[in-house]
Amino acid sequence: MFYQHLKGPMEAMLFAAGDPLKPERLSDLLDIPLDHVLEMLRELQADMDRPERGICLLQVAGGWQMCAKPELAPVVEKLAAHQDAKLSPAALETLSIIAFKQPVTRQDVELIRGVQSDGVINTLVERRLIKEVGRKDSIGRPILFGTTEEFLACFGLNSLAELPPLPEAEPLPEEPGLGEA
Repeated sequence: MFYQHLKGPMEAMLFAAGDPLKPERLSDLLDIPLDHVLEMLRELQADMDRPERGICLLQVAGGWQMCAKPELAPVVEKLAAHQDAKLSPAALETLSIIAFKQPVTRQDVELIRGVQSDGVINTLVERRLIKEVGRKDSIGRPILFGTTEEFLACFGLNSLAELPPLPEAEPLPEEPGLGEA
């Protein structure tokens, strides 16, 4: 087929779209005749139907869409359950403290937040956003926490050096009458 070099770009468009793409739209985007688009779609579908592939190409709602193979639903559900879980404001606050102050103990986090943080820290550990990075050399040898590579990936960072700088603390305004004898 003359348009084989466009099979990769077509696959990328189908992947990036998320929603079904109509063959006519693909024809316009790739600037090739509709019959060639339909032939390439059938070829892609046959390629993806191989047992070792995890993705299939389905004809739905008048268009074509990439989907995980139905037999892989249990694996995909695990990922979706992990990704859909949003962090609470308390978890984001705790994660921020750990990211900027690491290595830090639970007690340090609680001192900054002013509330108990066991549950929030446990949640962040379960989600692999923070981990134990050592023990503080003090009485009781409390656990030190730091962020993980998953934290960096989740927030689109290559390193902690890419964290934005903390804003400078502004001095509190003086209240009249304080400090006067």
